[in-house]
Amino acid sequence: MTTRDLAVREAVAQGVVGPRDPLAGLLDVAHIRRTTTALHTAFPGPGTLHTFAVKAAPLIPVLHLLAGARIGCEVASPGELALARRAGVPPDRIVLDSPAKTTDELREALAHGIAVNADNGQELARLDRLTGEAPTASPIGIRVNPQIGTGSIAALSTATETSKFGVALRDEGAREWLVRAFVERPWLTRLHAHVGSQGCPPPLMAEGVRAVYELAEEINRTVGRRQVRTLDIGGGLPVNFASDEVTPTFEEYARLLAATVPGLFDGRYGVVTEFGRSLLAKSGMVLARVEYTKSAGGRRIAVTHAGAQVATRTVFAPESWPLRVLAYDAQGRPKRGVPVPQTVAGPCCFAGDLIAVDRPLPPLEPGDHVALLDTGAYYFSNHFAYNSLPRPGVYGYASTEGHTRFVTVRAPQSLDELVAESGADHATGLSALR
Repeated sequence: MTTRDLAVREAVAQGVVGPRDPLAGLLDVAHIRRTTTALHTAFPGPGTLHTFAVKAAPLIPVLHLLAGARIGCEVASPGELALARRAGVPPDRIVLDSPAKTTDELREALAHGIAVNADNGQELARLDRLTGEAPTASPIGIRVNPQIGTGSIAALSTATETSKFGVALRDEGAREWLVRAFVERPWLTRLHAHVGSQGCPPPLMAEGVRAVYELAEEINRTVGRRQVRTLDIGGGLPVNFASDEVTPTFEEYARLLAATVPGLFDGRYGVVTEFGRSLLAKSGMVLARVEYTKSAGGRRIAVTHAGAQVATRTVFAPESWPLRVLAYDAQGRPKRGVPVPQTVAGPCCFAGDLIAVDRPLPPLEPGDHVALLDTGAYYFSNHFAYNSLPRPGVYGYASTEGHTRFVTVRAPQSLDELVAESGADHATGLSALR
């Protein structure tokens, strides 16, 4: 029995998933640890800082676990920064990125020595004022859009000709402006580029890193010293959702970078990474109970408790975000039987709330379970509150000697909490207006 199968069986046996809580997220802690080890092994340089893109799993216990594995946090909002700080991540292992940082956000980051990547010239002007008001230990850089092209998922491609992120490097006058910005500000010491995400091939990402490296070299030649000391190369390594195979690996990507940008790892530059999906996706699964089965127009349909509220991207963009689905029986054992085409549907009240269509699976029955694989990243952060469905619980697990122990990462949202979040304390406010 695989670790995954054992975890499903024990989740059912221990009531982690059942009639009262028919949906849960599960995280394999041993798998997370193996992945972080693989990342450190692939990028062994003493000047390397690995950060986790908090947006991929904004869960304090996850951030705390990663911090123990020497993985910091890349944050893109006040909420993500608050989570990182509550998880005990040291300020010098936090990087603040966002295209819409407020003055207060910048001031807080500078006060705590948190690294900041400025997105544009107007933000840089704010930093001029703030650094003039009070000294700071924060490393400060500028985000660059190398404008190198689009991956297969346009909405996640951040280095397109017209991307909203960073300074568009190939626009007329932009390169000269960037060099001048560093010449005029000795406290600018970093450059940042995040080329893409799922759907962007590693060679495209490596070309983006080469563009920012060449810009750093130009800046340092112009100022006559090593002013740019750190290159933040972002994250965005895609994940294979078609099988359990990890491809591409961190080691493969590091080798590609070394071949494409030979000077990146020669010791002259510190390197920051911001991986998210590739660190956590394959460590997680969503486990849901089958509530009903039916047929319509000859199509077999299993109505489960996993739909758009947890698999938002899969439901609304199934071609870009297909998920593997495994079938388990009422006791959490791998389901047997000759596979037949079945549609796995969710609980949301719209016709398109489908996880998989005509997928070959052993015949599902009420009380069975389905597991959505590779959902450790983003599927616990993209909760869609349609139909006021409560957020499911998330649990970490570790298996030893045939037994699985679960710990709570995020408790299931109660109906009382959902009601309070929906304005219960202000119920009569609108009615009082005249």
